Parts: sequence; C-alpha cells; structure tokens
Amino acid sequence: MTAPATHGAAPAARRLPLPASVDGTLLTLVAAAILLWFAPSGMGRYGTYVLSLWLVMSVAVMGLNLTLGYAGLKSLAQAAFMGIGAYATALLTSKVGLNWYASFAISGLLTFAVGLVLGFPALRVKAHYLAFVTLAFSTLIWLVLRNEQWLTGGVFGLSNIPRPSFFGLKLDGALAFHRFVVVVTFLLAVGLWWMIRSPWGRAFTALRENPIRAASLGIDTRMYTLLAFAIGSAYAGFAGALYAPLVEFIDPSPFSLSQSFFLLLMVVAGGAGYLLGPFIGALLGVVLPEWLRFAGSLYLIIFAAIVMLLLIACPQGMSGLLERGWNRLTGKTGGSR
Repeated sequence: MTAPATHGAAPAARRLPLPASVDGTLLTLVAAAILLWFAPSGMGRYGTYVLSLWLVMSVAVMGLNLTLGYAGLKSLAQAAFMGIGAYATALLTSKVGLNWYASFAISGLLTFAVGLVLGFPALRVKAHYLAFVTLAFSTLIWLVLRNEQWLTGGVFGLSNIPRPSFFGLKLDGALAFHRFVVVVTFLLAVGLWWMIRSPWGRAFTALRENPIRAASLGIDTRMYTLLAFAIGSAYAGFAGALYAPLVEFIDPSPFSLSQSFFLLLMVVAGGAGYLLGPFIGALLGVVLPEWLRFAGSLYLIIFAAIVMLLLIACPQGMSGLLERGWNRLTGKTGGSR
C-alpha cells in the first residue's frame, strides 16, 4: 500500500530543486539586464554615462561583497585593485596595442594573483588588523600610480584609451558601449550567482559565520580565505578594465583610499551578503548624488544624511530593508540571500 505513494511522491521531490536553481535573484538579473539595455533611450550622452558608471562600480562592489559580505574579511584595497585593472587595460590597449578582450583577461588574472598574495596576511591577522594591512596596500598602490610617471603618467594620467569592438563593430558611441557594459556586467553577476550557490559559496559563508567550526567540518579555511581575496580582487580588476575605456582617461584620483572607503560604504548601504546588494549600493553611491545635484553644495550633506538614516533604520542595508518588507507582505519569517 505504501509503495505507490512513495512512487508517486518521487517526481514531486525531483521537481523541488528547480525553483531553487532558477530563483528570483537570477530572474531579477535577467529582467534588469533587459531593462538596462533599453533604458538610455532619450537620456542623452551624460545620462547614459552615469548608468554605465553605475554598472562598472557595481562590478567592483560585487567583488568586495564577496570578500566582506560572504567571507567576512574586511578589505580597504578594492579601489587599488580597480586601479591596477584600469591601468593594466589602458597600457595594454593604448601602448602595447593589445585588444580589449585580452587586456580584460590579463587585468583579471593580474589582480587575482595580487589578491592571492595579499590574502596571505589574512591567514594570520583578523578583524581590524586585516583592514590595516589592506589600507597600507591601498596607499602603496596609489603612491605608485601617482609617482611612477614613466609608467602611469603620474598626475597627468593616461589618455586616448580605446574602446573595444565587437566582431568588427565599433563601440565608440555612448549607447553602444553602455549595452556592452550591460552584457559584461550581467555575465559577471551570473558567474557570482553560480559561485555563491556552489560549494565554494557555502564554504565562504561558513568561513564568515564561524571559522573554527568550518575547519572542524573539514573546510580548508586557508584556501577559501585566499580565494575570497583573490576572486574579490579579480572583480575589481574587471571593473577597472571596464572603467578605463568608459572614461577614456584615467589618473590616480579615482583609485585613492577614500574611494575604497566609498566602495565599502556601497557594500554596507546595499546590504552585505546579499547578491543584489552591490547594485543597490552602487545605485545609492553613483546615481543618488546625481539626483541631488539640484541642492548645489549641500548635496553631499543630504547624501550622507540619507545613508546614515538608512543604516540606523536597517543595519542590513537596503537589501535587508526590502527583504523585511517582502517577508511582512508574504507572511514569511525569514529570507534568502
């Protein structure tokens, strides 16, 4: 009598993982990519540039969100890694003559390797001591970018950075390059979505929650600590590789220590440990100040006040606030990141 019931329940049990694998986050990414593909229509060149800059910064914040939000490792060097990627891409495309795609891959590999090396202090130091290590590294990179004029152009920077082409189609126009950025950002976001739901992502989360317990469960905490730094750094390098052709001129100022703090603020404001948090945080950090330009010199004060009130109301950031509202509407007691 029980055999038919068990047999009948099996197909339903096999169908259960489907909504988990194709979840709301992935569907949101797809819908947002389609929307952003058409969004710049009628916005003008500057509006299109702001949207593209938001996506580029989202990529950098994605990497820091992996390092901080999932692995729980505090880093103040994300802007420095972004600078390494931007300068590597600028030099390879404008000086060496390499195409953007190869430069993009090299920038990611370079920042991955540097992040791997920088991750070794994370094996010995914890909490704010680790932040001091990355702070020193960020300052060192900025000084190199500013003073080694023979390589980086110093304060004069590097100009005439070419934009990529796609199967012979030039992407020099603002709209064409924006759509290219949409596609690259979408692919990187899907890659991170897959990673977080893989055993790697579960290991990163275990490392954040309780490193001792994670080690007792057989997780190689040393390896995953290094990987968290390296992959997060590679995403910053990818962001730099997109940033250089977007602005077509780079100098050391966008990659200073203050920018690393700003990227950290985007992670916290968007919601650390939420996959969509980087997009919300970068939206607050890039687009919101543009909307507040009408306030003149007061816009920075208004922006800071908005962020402070947000973090007081919900320490989990905007993603946590949205999750809390959704749970109240649906009657759920918890949510999934």
